[in-house]
Amino acid sequence: MEPVRWGILSTARINRAVIPALRESPCSDLVAVASRRQDRADAYADEQAISRAYGSYETLLADGDLEAVYISLPNGPHVEWSVRALEAGKHVLCEKPLTRDPAEAERAFAAAERAGRLLMEAFMWRHHPQTAKLLQVVHSGTIGELRLVRASFSFTIDPGNVRLDPALAGGALMDVGCYCVSAARLLAGEPVVVSARQVLGPTDIDIRMAGTLVFPNDVLGQFDCAFDLPLRQWLEAVGSDGVVRVRWPWNAREPGLELVRGDSSEWIAIGDASAYRAQCDNFSRAIRGDAEPLLGRADAVGQARTIDALYKSAEAGGKPVQPAP
Repeated sequence: MEPVRWGILSTARINRAVIPALRESPCSDLVAVASRRQDRADAYADEQAISRAYGSYETLLADGDLEAVYISLPNGPHVEWSVRALEAGKHVLCEKPLTRDPAEAERAFAAAERAGRLLMEAFMWRHHPQTAKLLQVVHSGTIGELRLVRASFSFTIDPGNVRLDPALAGGALMDVGCYCVSAARLLAGEPVVVSARQVLGPTDIDIRMAGTLVFPNDVLGQFDCAFDLPLRQWLEAVGSDGVVRVRWPWNAREPGLELVRGDSSEWIAIGDASAYRAQCDNFSRAIRGDAEPLLGRADAVGQARTIDALYKSAEAGGKPVQPAP
């Protein structure tokens, strides 16, 4: 297939993972980057060997040669620039989380439908073979009837980090807890009620949160996320007959699953792979009509509904909240 011509909207840190993935993908061709200043765009393009540099996001979107954009902006403007890019005729892969507002998620996907373009929320971990194997183990009945999902993601950040800016939709749940929510929903479906407690930081956003999700068939989900705890990643699915654990579920640093049934423990090795590369391959192939996007409207809206309900519960001191229908 002819490679899809990509541009990147912003020079954010996450580009360090996205740029190599686009370069490694035979389905993708990275040709442009945009910043809010021309000198910054020029310097970044020179540093990363990108052929076109734009001093505003608008000028990148006006480049009729570009087919797709990766939006690597902070959380707050994700929907705004996704919609603007879609209306400019670009396919959009938007860094997670797309939004915590389900109505905004619907608005973004409605814009994609009107434009005849694809939109996907960039939960790269969902594209890794480790995640596919986990899903197979759980849904095949290998651990029996699923009853509990536990997930964690935390690390420590500096006080000036952009993730602490309420104007940019910062917060531990938005930045890292969203992975835990994504995993629980992937394994158990959509929650019927959630509850959460949070600890607010100096900027009045959540720096730590713990939550409980109740799913159909009495499946429970528990998660914690934080910006003031050591680096921790964990995902565990507990069934009636066994347990499957993932030590590094989000970045697959040591890919593999531990399967425990009774007194026996089995390590299921997973080949090393780039989740970002797999994500770019999937989206570019979907643009060419050779694949379906792994994640679509239903998943993004369900994710936003759950995050929104968790925040509402936390703001109400842990009161149970039903995600909006």
